[in-house]
Amino acid sequence: MKEQPKVVGQILETIRQHRTFCVVGHIRPDGDCIGSTLALTLALQAEGKDVVCWNQDPVPAKLKFLDPDRVVHRPKSGQQFDCVIAVDSASWERIGTVAEDLADRKVLINVDHHTSNTGYGDINWISAKEASSGELITKLIRWAGWKLTPQIANCLFTAVSTDTGSFQYGSTKPETFETAADLVEAGADLGAVCQEVYHSHPLSRVRLLRHLYSKFKLTANDRIAYCWLRKRDFSRAGAEREEAEGLIDKLREMEPVIAACIFEEMEPELTRISLRSKDDRIDVNAVAQLFGGGGHKSAAGARVEGTQLAVQRRVVAVLRRALKAGLRKS
Repeated sequence: MKEQPKVVGQILETIRQHRTFCVVGHIRPDGDCIGSTLALTLALQAEGKDVVCWNQDPVPAKLKFLDPDRVVHRPKSGQQFDCVIAVDSASWERIGTVAEDLADRKVLINVDHHTSNTGYGDINWISAKEASSGELITKLIRWAGWKLTPQIANCLFTAVSTDTGSFQYGSTKPETFETAADLVEAGADLGAVCQEVYHSHPLSRVRLLRHLYSKFKLTANDRIAYCWLRKRDFSRAGAEREEAEGLIDKLREMEPVIAACIFEEMEPELTRISLRSKDDRIDVNAVAQLFGGGGHKSAAGARVEGTQLAVQRRVVAVLRRALKAGLRKS
């Protein structure tokens, strides 16, 4: 493992100085968020710390196998914490309503791998060279000398695997595989994780996928694909919103598509956009930032106000410009 950064020393010293902790992640948590926050919580608890793992939204059904003891929960009303550790959250706003209950703390630690992170913590460990926050938490545990149990390894392997598209995204580095190997050696059950995460989907998700394939649109000479997921689409499929996670990759994997977008209706005039790119010349993080969002170069998102037609026109127009400018560089 590479030399420990100074900021990690600050984090470990801060952890040693405090007793009560709240580990928190972003709204609509994905595998990296749940895996990383849960792993850190379990590691801190094993060190004798009083820790709550909290998220505004429940653990997605397909990730509940990581939390059989329901460690992720809402704390008691009025509960206070010495230290809050936000993981995998690019901004404090991404914490959601939880933030309102965490204002009274001694210190806020921000651990993240998103390039768009706003540096909102008292201590900020932001390292975009890692493909997942799970890699950062793995390093933190190793540098701290804490025990890496099979349950913690399962959480972290899920975090690393899901945020790299099962090690298929361009963000995957040699060090990513080294981390994964370390976690398997520590007891991560590769077969169980892959079965739960990649090979077990409810019929409701399949119905959403059918909708996606039947309703998607192409533009820019078929290099941009997009599709709407409205409230009625979830109702007809009998699906929860969490089941839309990863559907955008079905659009991105088509040829000759380079960039993909899913428009998800949140309210009549509020749309959540998810953006993906499979070409380094198309930076969807830059696109998302134009709409107040962010993420990574190849995966980003935002929430956009306006009528659905207006949002679609604006986002697709920006994507077309980004595509044109990016391809012009070649």
